Amino acid sequence: MDINAISAAAREAAQRGDWPTAERLWEDVRSLDPNNAAALFSLGVHAMQRRDFAAAASRMEAACAASPGDAMARLTLGVIRRELNDLSGELAAIEAALAIDAYFLPAILAKGAWLERQGMAAGAALYYRSAVKFAPPEQKWPDGLRLQLSHARSVADNFSATMEGSLNESMKDSLVSLPLAARARWQEAASIMAGRSEPYRSQCNQLHVPRLPAVPFFDVSLFPWVAAVEAATADIHAELLALLDEGGGEEFQPYVAYKPGAPVNQWKELNHSPRWSAFHLWRAGRPVAENLARCPRTAEALEAVSMASIDGLCPNAMFSALAPNTHIPPHNGETNARVVAHLPLIVPDGCSYRVGYDKRQWEVGKILVFDDTIEHEARNDSDQLRVVLIFDVWNPFLSEAEHALVCELMAAARRIVSPDA
Repeated sequence: MDINAISAAAREAAQRGDWPTAERLWEDVRSLDPNNAAALFSLGVHAMQRRDFAAAASRMEAACAASPGDAMARLTLGVIRRELNDLSGELAAIEAALAIDAYFLPAILAKGAWLERQGMAAGAALYYRSAVKFAPPEQKWPDGLRLQLSHARSVADNFSATMEGSLNESMKDSLVSLPLAARARWQEAASIMAGRSEPYRSQCNQLHVPRLPAVPFFDVSLFPWVAAVEAATADIHAELLALLDEGGGEEFQPYVAYKPGAPVNQWKELNHSPRWSAFHLWRAGRPVAENLARCPRTAEALEAVSMASIDGLCPNAMFSALAPNTHIPPHNGETNARVVAHLPLIVPDGCSYRVGYDKRQWEVGKILVFDDTIEHEARNDSDQLRVVLIFDVWNPFLSEAEHALVCELMAAARRIVSPDA
C-alpha cells in the first residue's frame, strides 16, 4: 500500500473515531516518509489527545519545519505550548501563524485570547475587534469559532464602552461651553476613537453632490422660513386632527409600497404596511391638489418654504404617521442636494429619532432639518400614534445656480437610464 492510500485510510479511521488505528496508520506513513507533514501534524494531534504534550510539541515542531507555509500547524503548536505553560512559546507560535496569514481568523482570536489572559485589555480588544471585522456575517460564522467570536465581540464592545466613557469624562468641562451641535461632534469623535461607531457619511441612492458637509442636523437659523412654519403649528395640527377624525386615518397610505418581485431588504416588515403611512400633499415633485385643498393652512405654510424642486423626485410633503411600537429601520435617502424637514405634531413619550450618531427627541412645533442621506432611523416605542409633517428643502450650502444644475443632471440621467419614461 502506498503513502496516499495509507493516509486516506488514516483519515477515514479518524473520521469514525478509531483513534488508535488512525495513529498507527500515520506512524506507517512516517516510517515511509519521516518528513511527511500530514503525518507529523496528525501524530502531534493524537499526542495532544493523550495529553502527552511533550511528544505533541516534538511532532508539531517537525510538522512546522516540514510545511513552512502551514499556519494551522503553528497555531496548533501554540495550543500545545499553552498546555506546557510556555507563554512566550505560545505567543511566538501564534505570531508565526499570523506572519504566514495576517487574516487567519483562528490566529487573530488566539492572539486576542493570549493578550486577555495577560490582562492586556486594550490589546485584546484590538485583536478581538479585528477578528469580528474580518469574520463573515454572524449567520455564517463557522460553528467551531462561534463561541470565540461571540466572546470576542463582547470583550471588544465592553472595552469600547469603557473607553468612550473615559474619553467623554476627560472632555466634560470643555464640552459644557459648546453649543449642542459642536458638543455632539466631539462626543461622536470619542465614539469613533473608542471603536464604538464608524464615521457616518452621506450615501445617496441617486445623486451625490461632492464636497457638501455631511451634517446630521442643521442649525435651523440657516432656513429663514422656520419661524413662519413653526408659528402655524396649531393650525396645521388642527387640520391633521380633522383628517384623522374624518376618515379614521384610512386615507393615509402605506409609505413603503414595493411592487411584487422587487427586493425589499430592510423594508420587509413595513412593505405595504399601515404601520408607517402617509397623507401626501406633494409627491415626487407633483402637488396632490385634492389633499392640499383639505389642508389650506398647511398648504399656505408650505408656500413660505423654499422647497427643493427636482422633477420626478421632490418636493415631497406629507403627514407621516408611525403606529405604536413601530421601528423605521436604518436607511439612506436619494440625494444630498435636498435635505428633509420635520415639523412634529403628535409626539407621545417613547419616540426618538437618530441621524448618524446624533439622536433627537421630537418636540411639537420645533422643526428639525437633517440630511437624510446619512443613515437614519425612527422609533415609536409608545402605545400611541406619532405624526410629523415632512417636507423637502434645498441643501443650504448649494446656490441657486447649483439648484439648476441638480435638476439638469437628474433629468439627463433619467433620459439615459429610462429613455421611454
